[in-house]
Amino acid sequence: MHRAHHAFVATIVGAITVSGLALGAQTPSPATPPPAPELKSVLAGKKFTPPVQGTADIDFVRGATKREGSTLVTKIVVKNTSKGPIPRLTIDETWYDKGNNIIPGGKGVIPGLLQPDEVKTIEIRTAVNPAMQASKLMFSHANGSVNPHPVKSLDAPGTEKEPATKTASTAKKPAKK
Repeated sequence: MHRAHHAFVATIVGAITVSGLALGAQTPSPATPPPAPELKSVLAGKKFTPPVQGTADIDFVRGATKREGSTLVTKIVVKNTSKGPIPRLTIDETWYDKGNNIIPGGKGVIPGLLQPDEVKTIEIRTAVNPAMQASKLMFSHANGSVNPHPVKSLDAPGTEKEPATKTASTAKKPAKK
């Protein structure tokens, strides 16, 4: 019994040895391997600012909440005042009834990065509930929290406002009688 077992193992070892020699004979080994291709940086020559980690700062203007059918729509204009881009800025709107009980609200997101000094509008849609009395906004982003600063208005950089008063040349002339 032991002889049959030893004979079987010897046959397997011999087959592996012969096949290994045959494979080695078929593939010649090169003397020197070919040189590796030169790798170039994807960001070579480009300015890259890493996204904000931790707390980000934004200015925001909350627009009026309007009803569209059975949905409440809140539009919020945000401006990144941080030194780096903010990844996936999110605003959660939570509603409350008269007894300060929580009513489910909606969520608005800016996918991707909000670059420094960039201004965008986030729209939050929430199903109408007759018990809704007041809402609260919660700001966050992919890498941490947000320190929001409410302001009265936001201007995109590089945009100029129209003058509040018109010059004399553009004023209307009095009508003739």
